[in-house]
Order: sequence, then C-alpha cells, then structure tokens
Amino acid sequence: MMHEFAIVWAHKDRLLVGFGNTVVLSLLATAAALTLASPIAIALMSHRRPVRALARGLVDGMRCIPFLLLAYIVYYALPTLAIRLDNWTAGLCALVIYNAAYMAEILRGAWASLPREHVEAGLAFGFSGLKLYRRIILPPIVLACMPVLGNQMIQIIKDSAFLTIIAVPELTHEASAIQSTYYVPFAAFISAVLLYWVLCRLVEISVGAVERRARARR
Repeated sequence: MMHEFAIVWAHKDRLLVGFGNTVVLSLLATAAALTLASPIAIALMSHRRPVRALARGLVDGMRCIPFLLLAYIVYYALPTLAIRLDNWTAGLCALVIYNAAYMAEILRGAWASLPREHVEAGLAFGFSGLKLYRRIILPPIVLACMPVLGNQMIQIIKDSAFLTIIAVPELTHEASAIQSTYYVPFAAFISAVLLYWVLCRLVEISVGAVERRARARR
C-alpha cells in the first residue's frame, strides 16, 4: 500500500498540474457563470411574459440535462454545426452554461425574497434599469444567497471531474493517467479525493469569511 502512495508521490507533479487546472477551471467557470446568471435572473423577473418564458425554458432545460451529456454535446456535437472548440475551452463553456442556469435560479429566489422597500428606496434615489440592479438589487441578494452560491461553486469543482471524458487535463484525468500507467488505483484516486476535499474546504472557509464580514458591516 505504501509503495503505491510512493509511486503517486513520485509523480506528484502530474497531480499538481491537474489540481491547478481544476482550480483555474473552477474559478473561471464560477465568475463567468455568475456574470451570465445576472441577465438570466433579470429575464426571469421580467414583467414581459415572453421574456420570462424564454428564460424559464433555458433554466429548466439546463437543469434537466445531465452535465456529462452537455459536455459531450459541446465538444463532439457542435463541430457538426461548424463550431469547433478545443477540449479545455469546450469544458469551460459546458461548466459555464450548465451552472449559469442554477445560479440564475438562486439569484431569482433571493431577489423574490428581497423586501420591496429596498427597491423602492433605490427608485426614490433615482436608480433604474441596470443601474438599479447592479447597485441596489445585486449586492444584497448575492450576500443573502452566499452559502448557496458557495455550494454551487463546490458543485462546479465536482462537475469539472467529468471533463476527463473529453481529455481535459484536470485532477481526475491526471489521477487516472497515473493509475492506468502504474496500476495504483487506490493511491491515485484517494490522493485526488484528498485534493478535491482541500479545494472544497477552501471554498467553505472563503464563503464563511465573506458572511462574517458582511454581518460585521451591517
């Protein structure tokens, strides 16, 4: 058993490269998904029924598609439409599109719970349209749903493991490569699990720190 872990340790550079790619993918996907979720949330709260219905269809559609299937579609099916993406870009796009739908629903739920007086105060000070959303609505709803957004970021980290099927060199892919070369499945995959745990724990700590700082400023 220790011999297996020694083999993994000897090739720790591969695991660290995969870990780094997972971190970069997760951070970029979280930022891009949250950015994309904002206009979708606005559409979900629109008073225009066609706009609201279109946004609802997009959100529900993404939430009903398995992420693995979406990754296959982006990487393997889009080239038939003359849209060709390398595996890293395709994986990032799949993560963003998929998780933006969930984040939009999270923002919509927090927005629906926002006291009406908060919005009316913003209108009274002359805010309207996108400025009202960006300055008055978005900050409190993001803080209100920070724990749920943190959970969604953890989900992004876990979803990134599926990208091994399109050969994105993330953590699971590199652990699998070490395992298939030296046949040390237990040591390779347990090492990957520990690194995923560290990353998810860092997200939890960061979310907790943001929540404490927000409470202190109230």
